Amino acid sequence: MLRARSTLLCALALTAAALATPAHAASPAVGMPAPDFRLQDQNGKWHTLGEQKGKWVVLYFYPKDNTPGCTTQACEFRDNIFAFREAGAVILGISVDDVQSHEEFAREHSLPFTILADSAKSVARSYGVLHKLMGVLEVARRDTFIVDPQGRIARHYEKVDPKGHSQFVLAELKALKAAAPKG
Repeated sequence: MLRARSTLLCALALTAAALATPAHAASPAVGMPAPDFRLQDQNGKWHTLGEQKGKWVVLYFYPKDNTPGCTTQACEFRDNIFAFREAGAVILGISVDDVQSHEEFAREHSLPFTILADSAKSVARSYGVLHKLMGVLEVARRDTFIVDPQGRIARHYEKVDPKGHSQFVLAELKALKAAAPKG
């Protein structure tokens, strides 16, 4: 009986460790250049981060299309799109889902911004957000980066709560813009 309990506790500990195991090293630090990428959007069009130079970018990673938290997060960004545009910001969502999954997700929820397919997982890895679930399935952790017009990381939010996140990011973006040197 004691041996069975010990085996069970060991298995639970290993499972818990596997749930939180990062699949890559650290994220780029605030002030560092944001890693560039080339990915396809929900319509199959190619995009790079470099194309956004001169603009503020809200780059948010999310685990999976059409899951409750990811849908909440995307729809809140959708609902605040005019405020983000007024603030001069571009929203880019990234998950490891494929283009077809993104196309269905964007259509179903009328998403008016770009979501990018990182099915090779290279971008999630370069931003340090690729994680393993249950020790097997690799997904992007729910992290958001604000990238400044010079292409540097201005803010990084880890493991965000999707509810209310869009409003929080919008407020932070406005504060960053107000504090940015004019010129």
